[in-house]
Amino acid sequence: MEFRDVILLLHPFVAVVVVFPLIGIVVNRALQTRQRRLQTATEGKSKIPPVVGQEHVQLGRWLTSAVIGVVLLALANDVFGNIIDKNMWTQNPWKVMLISLIFGVTIASLTLLYQAKARLWRGVFATLAGTSLVVLGCQEGVYRKTEQWYVSHYYYGITAALLMIFSLAILREIYQDKTNRWRTVHIVLNSIALLIFIGQGFTGTQALLEVPLAWQEPYIQKLYEQQCDKKPCTVQASPAPQATP
Repeated sequence: MEFRDVILLLHPFVAVVVVFPLIGIVVNRALQTRQRRLQTATEGKSKIPPVVGQEHVQLGRWLTSAVIGVVLLALANDVFGNIIDKNMWTQNPWKVMLISLIFGVTIASLTLLYQAKARLWRGVFATLAGTSLVVLGCQEGVYRKTEQWYVSHYYYGITAALLMIFSLAILREIYQDKTNRWRTVHIVLNSIALLIFIGQGFTGTQALLEVPLAWQEPYIQKLYEQQCDKKPCTVQASPAPQATP
């Protein structure tokens, strides 16, 4: 297994070890927080400790960072892998620098979003972070599977990341709005996000089967070129160029 293949496997590794356990804990705290709120409103007290609300918020912030981080990891692997394969650094260095800058803007915007308090700045940084993710996802080399977007790991992941960013941006409104309108928006959007995460479990497994390892890529490319999915055929990868003595 080549080094590039190890980097490719980092994305599912982080998702399984970090992201999905956090999702379970956040959902658990969310249900406890809602149950405590309902019990307090109807019975005046609840056996559920009030700290569950704070834990839900803190873990939700961690989940947002984890989701954005794992999305950036996947995008970086695809985008910079394509840059290396096509030697774009020598052919179009300004484009490579711009792509690198967009990665930096995404990370910086998310960091500033965590720190921002004013609604205006939270909106600005959330917009910058979300737009940067979409722009990075549109770069050449990203495995999008647009023709089957309804089972695309990429589209599910980008949608989930955007929902996480929006939830982080409206966090203060949730606790300041006495009408609970923002709380309702938060519940609806994150319920959708949970369904998307469940879909990610399926599409992610599917993507692992579809994305080849480095040594398999030339053979897979030949299969696509000769339309071997529609007819039986035998392929052989082009021989590697011999080093000049």
